[in-house]
Amino acid sequence: TRRPSHQNPTATNRRFAKARRLALKADGELIPRRIGHLGPPGTHGEEALRAALGAAATNRTLVPLESNAAVVHAVEAGEIEAGFVPIENSFEGAVTETMDALVHDAPNVKIVGEIIWPAHHCLIAKEEMPLDAIETVASHPQALAQCARFLQRALPGVEKLPDASTAGAVRQAIELGRPYASSGSAIAAEIYGGRVLASEIENDAGNRTRFIWLAKASMPSELVGDGSAARTSLVFSGFNDTSAGGLVSILNEFAERDVNMSRIESRPERTSLGHYLFFVDLDGAEDDPTVAGAIEGVRAKVRQLRVLGSFNTEEARTARLPL
Repeated sequence: TRRPSHQNPTATNRRFAKARRLALKADGELIPRRIGHLGPPGTHGEEALRAALGAAATNRTLVPLESNAAVVHAVEAGEIEAGFVPIENSFEGAVTETMDALVHDAPNVKIVGEIIWPAHHCLIAKEEMPLDAIETVASHPQALAQCARFLQRALPGVEKLPDASTAGAVRQAIELGRPYASSGSAIAAEIYGGRVLASEIENDAGNRTRFIWLAKASMPSELVGDGSAARTSLVFSGFNDTSAGGLVSILNEFAERDVNMSRIESRPERTSLGHYLFFVDLDGAEDDPTVAGAIEGVRAKVRQLRVLGSFNTEEARTARLPL
């Protein structure tokens, strides 16, 4: 029998509410025990991960690692059971560190789920201070870019200092004190004892980041979605890319079968200059006959093709979650 929900469905999407209920019913069975994410504690990645796990986060070991690539490597090495990393932002585009690590360093790792997270940035400092007292704002380069309009308008001329993560920048700004500030998550301010000087400073309210679940085996449907996969990701390379129409011939395999290609990115193949890997997202599941036919059509025309995963995608809503 189904247990009644004790979650507020307006706080997070219903998928997360279901995941929290079932995780508490069968602790240790439905969700990996060790889950890696970009550290240190307090990153937007951790914030999104905690929302995905809900109450079950308190019963799992969240492992902060020094980079998104390190998360991918740790999944491949079996040091953690799953990873949770960003792959694309709606304004700044692809997270190439994740893409490169997944393709070049993790042949056994699959994308098994996806969450689209509305990341909100805060201006954080050690203590309350007027904005004109701030001389330096530190954060991850993508976060600085996502907050560029606010920084230009409210803090013209301020020094922008890149850091490996938003949480690391928050921690450093709080340690240094005035005149340093940072852009990061609200939970980072809470963890490190900082003060939020301004909230939601991102360029646009539509700022979204795609976070992907990585694992060597399938994840529970309660966490990554029920039913048929909504998206299939693949990467291919090795075709006649020096001739006009070479790439068009590949992409026609999708168009001729009416398979929608929702994303395409290129990265250096790392063989010689001018040759690329192409990352493609398709609407539909890998085992759908039409999608499968398109993939096989491409496979016949390229030297190598790898399906990175076929998975559900979920739109998350922010919620205030316990640390």
